[in-house]
Amino acid sequence: MSSVVRPAVSGQDPLIASKYRPISTHLAIAPPVSVVIPAMNEAENLPYVFKTLPAWIHEVVLVDGNSTDNTVEVARELWPDVKVVKQVGKGKGDALITGFAASTGDIIVMVDADGSADGHEIVSYVSALVSGADFAKGSRFANGGGTDDMTPIRKLGNWALCTAVNRKFGARYTDLCYGYNAFWRHCLDKIDLDCTGFEVETLMNIRVVKAGLKVQEIPSHEYLRIHGSSNLRAVRDGLRVLKVILKERSNRRSLRRRPHAVALNSGPGEVS
Repeated sequence: MSSVVRPAVSGQDPLIASKYRPISTHLAIAPPVSVVIPAMNEAENLPYVFKTLPAWIHEVVLVDGNSTDNTVEVARELWPDVKVVKQVGKGKGDALITGFAASTGDIIVMVDADGSADGHEIVSYVSALVSGADFAKGSRFANGGGTDDMTPIRKLGNWALCTAVNRKFGARYTDLCYGYNAFWRHCLDKIDLDCTGFEVETLMNIRVVKAGLKVQEIPSHEYLRIHGSSNLRAVRDGLRVLKVILKERSNRRSLRRRPHAVALNSGPGEVS
């Protein structure tokens, strides 16, 4: 029996049971799970995000990108123990790096704040990790996944970029530019994140392959953003993703020689 996953058996010794976090009537885990949510002016969407988060997670880390609405106040009302981190830099990649550094869980889950992700799926990601995967990658195009939020041109672009990554790095991905992922904390030491924009997901996907980490895709359904408009721009961000692919291809041997960009449990941002 794995040291990090056990059946949740009723009548179990309380001292033993206290070491495990119940997920369902059949599964309990020992490692704490942190959920990192980058957010900027997402007060209207946070109720939809938080209501699907499972009660058994260890902590929620909200990275506030200098919101001008009441994003922080809403988050604290919905999840009183939420850890709020003030983002110093700009961009989604910068926000995620800040959130990863502030989190304390052994498992880290990254979730968008626009209401497009279903928190109930987190159990599938965590189950994949405690079963042996290093990186659980959400996929809208794996069997059982789906999306309500991609235009035909974005689907075509995602397919083309995904195909390029598979061919150049020997990956077998069905989706590339998706922000719903989970991983063991030790992965941060091996992938050295150092980009600030939306291309951060692509960079992660490439570097986990380059680092030889075990990846398991998780079918995921992406819903429409509930309120507000996305900062994503298909052509602009597609070109940034392509630039990352080409750069990583030309620097295939440089990853392990770079100084770490993420110092665990320390980093930019003000935690409250």
